[in-house]
Amino acid sequence: MTTTADDVWKILAELAQAQKETERRMQETDRQIARLSKEIGNLGGKWGRFVENMVAPACETIFLNRGIPVHQVSQRVKKKLDGRVLEIDVLGTNENHVLVVEVKSSLGVDNVKELIKDLQKFKEFFPEYNQKQVYGAVAGIEIEEGADKYAYRHGLFVLTQSGENVVIVNGAEFQPKTW
Repeated sequence: MTTTADDVWKILAELAQAQKETERRMQETDRQIARLSKEIGNLGGKWGRFVENMVAPACETIFLNRGIPVHQVSQRVKKKLDGRVLEIDVLGTNENHVLVVEVKSSLGVDNVKELIKDLQKFKEFFPEYNQKQVYGAVAGIEIEEGADKYAYRHGLFVLTQSGENVVIVNGAEFQPKTW
């Protein structure tokens, strides 16, 4: 059996068709991955809001035990200044104190560092609180190794879930930093 030029052209046409089918399947796979990534992102956002919704009302009671009564709690506070934006997950206030809480489902050292940066510019964005003592807190359902210790060393309260409640894990001797 000899292979003719027509046979070669037929094989090449079949290969080209198979290549097109492979490309079509790859594009469909890419679309499915993009859709799935978006859905996972949305789920992560919903999980984050769920955690915020646990932490915000808890702030009213857990900080009272630390001598910081919280009279007003706001979630997802956003302020713009000179083209920059500062977003606060949970903001608790009373006549003399402001509590800035960063909430994550999984809290890591980088999240703590981010909050410290935000606290350093907080009064620039919110001059209405210049006469109040500002405290920082980080909250997470899961706390990655070292994040809690890093937060303690930088004078931040650390909040986490304990059973059905949110608790402050800093010991009674902890003295928070005023920003």
